[in-house]
Amino acid sequence: MNTTLDTAQPAKAGREDMDRLDGAWYLDKLVQTLVFVGGISAIVFIIGIFAFITKEGLGFIIHDLNLKEFFLSPRWAPTSSYHPTYGILALIAGTASVTGLAMVVAVPFSLGAAIFIAEFASGKLREGLKIVVELLAAIPSVVWGFIGLTIMNPLIIKLFDVPVGLNVLNAGIILGLMAAPIMTSISEDALKAVPDRYREAAEALGATRWQVIYKTVLPAAKNGLLGAVLLGVGRAFGETMAVLMATGHAINIPTSVFDSVRALTATIAAELGETAEGSEHFQALFTIGIFLFLITFIINLTADLIVRGVRKG
Repeated sequence: MNTTLDTAQPAKAGREDMDRLDGAWYLDKLVQTLVFVGGISAIVFIIGIFAFITKEGLGFIIHDLNLKEFFLSPRWAPTSSYHPTYGILALIAGTASVTGLAMVVAVPFSLGAAIFIAEFASGKLREGLKIVVELLAAIPSVVWGFIGLTIMNPLIIKLFDVPVGLNVLNAGIILGLMAAPIMTSISEDALKAVPDRYREAAEALGATRWQVIYKTVLPAAKNGLLGAVLLGVGRAFGETMAVLMATGHAINIPTSVFDSVRALTATIAAELGETAEGSEHFQALFTIGIFLFLITFIINLTADLIVRGVRKG
């Protein structure tokens, strides 16, 4: 009797172990499938978005697009009853000027913050600063637009004695502050990726802390820092609401930072809702969307390749 019980209990325990192993195996496969679907869905969504905007703008590209006028004419007048014109040169100039000024603002700010967090701050101070940076990145773009409209606008008018404060300077500062958090995070990762033996070797040679950072850490992390800047450019280039609210939305090739401009993204946001679906104007806006998609895709792909190269190194 006891022998039978002693034999049955190990057998039962073995079956329970096998059942647990089978359950763990199925759970592992389920998680792997979900992760794979989540990863591949990003690619599917990107392809789907590109296919959608290409489908809507293809008619204009095939039948109505004049490349010389489209890229070299500063006149954007799609609603003209006499001669509709679809020139985006002024829109490209406005977008480029705002993005360029945003980088002038964001690069020193984000690089300085990243150096302080990675090389000087420690413990709770470092964690607190990283949380603050993440919170800045979470502020909606429309809130930044309100800041540009209600705070920066009268401030620029008062400080520089200009008639309008909605201009390149306003939008550049706002976009710079918007792009700075993501640039700070990527830059800090790039600085932390530099091996400690580089710092130790420089200090052993008698270098000061600033010399270690300037002559050793920054050159070693330059590719990662370049990737951070490119990601910031992509962030600023594709911004819509803040640019729409802070630039003045005037079709103009800027000659100074106090000129009002119009961006490519803001043009789509402002005009698409009032355009007849399927019209030439409607298709031209989607053509601008294709152009924007390609530019931002190239910028972000380049940044991603640079950052991946740093991690592999």
